[in-house]
Amino acid sequence: MASTSGEMEQLTSGASNRIIFISRTLRKCLVFVFSLVLSLLLVLRLRPRRRVSPLSSPEEGEEAVPAPSRRWRRKMAWKLEEEDTARRRSLAEGVEMAGNEEIPCRWSSSLFYGRRGNALFSRSWLPLSGELRGILIIIHGLNEHSGRYSQFAKQLNSSHLGVYAMDWIGHGGSDGLHGYVPSLDYVVSDTEAFLEKIRYENPGVPCFLFGHSTGGAVVLKAASSPSIENMLAGIVLTSPALRVKPAHPIVGAIAPLFSLVAPRFQFKGANKRGIPVSRDPEALLAKYSDPLVYTGPIRVRTGHEILRITAYLTRNFKSVTVPFFVLHGTADKVTDPLASQDLYNQAPSVFKDIKLYDGFLHDLLFEPEREEVGRDIIDWMMKRLDDVNGSAVGLW
Repeated sequence: MASTSGEMEQLTSGASNRIIFISRTLRKCLVFVFSLVLSLLLVLRLRPRRRVSPLSSPEEGEEAVPAPSRRWRRKMAWKLEEEDTARRRSLAEGVEMAGNEEIPCRWSSSLFYGRRGNALFSRSWLPLSGELRGILIIIHGLNEHSGRYSQFAKQLNSSHLGVYAMDWIGHGGSDGLHGYVPSLDYVVSDTEAFLEKIRYENPGVPCFLFGHSTGGAVVLKAASSPSIENMLAGIVLTSPALRVKPAHPIVGAIAPLFSLVAPRFQFKGANKRGIPVSRDPEALLAKYSDPLVYTGPIRVRTGHEILRITAYLTRNFKSVTVPFFVLHGTADKVTDPLASQDLYNQAPSVFKDIKLYDGFLHDLLFEPEREEVGRDIIDWMMKRLDDVNGSAVGLW
């Protein structure tokens, strides 16, 4: 029997400003590790050493059972990962992208290869007629995928704006273990490669980057590079993951160690009783019944990468010069709207804007007022395009 929206576990699509359950789990893990190390030391000291001949055979009545080699285990893990990627890619290709038939468009999906040769699933929505005024490149949030943004893309198409989107590593139809991000810097470099590809295919058309939640952190870091900033007309950030902090200092202290020792380890229960991300019950039901949305416990390395990138960005608000528009709901409990306000206050960008939506939650483009949010983004892009076209400095 299908669960109702009220019975569902309402998980988060981004990074929480307090990684609550991780703190408890890491404390338990730390105590366990210390206990284990002490126990091993005692056993090694007290247990008499015994020489074992390399040619020794099993004792009488025992059957030799060869332990699986590390290489074999790694091969099996890669096989399972490849099978899961193929399954997700098939699902991604079947996602309905037509959206609102009142706004017809040309849409397609394809693969492109990132900086490390990994296959990344991508989508595009383009107006059927008229000259493109600009292009928005969507970088989705943690645990979701690009196919969720079809309605927003069609809204942009109605204003003669083209839309491209990619699934980052471990998400949607892209390569990688589902929900696992070995490095958010990989996502940053893949974003740069995707931007270069889109610009090559659309010479002379101004490009914008859009990032939601953790995707917003990725976009902001990417645009902090002068080489990428020079390719952009601006960036749009919805509910960006900035100034993310662990619930306890011990988490920040040991997270780097655990991310090296057990990067794929999952924090059991970390997603239970999660924070609601939308006030629209139908949007929540659609999200968490989507097989391409990762709803498993967060992995150690992924959590550490979120803490790492947001700490970097928070230290560098005053170096942000790219034109930007940041949007945030005041009732967002997943990421911090005050951090977005600090970004706006501290960034020396000449062309910048902010809008805080009173009472809105995390997934702004899936709130009941999604059309209003989309219109605000389009209006800002048009204002920015007018500024670019009227400027004597032309990058396109």
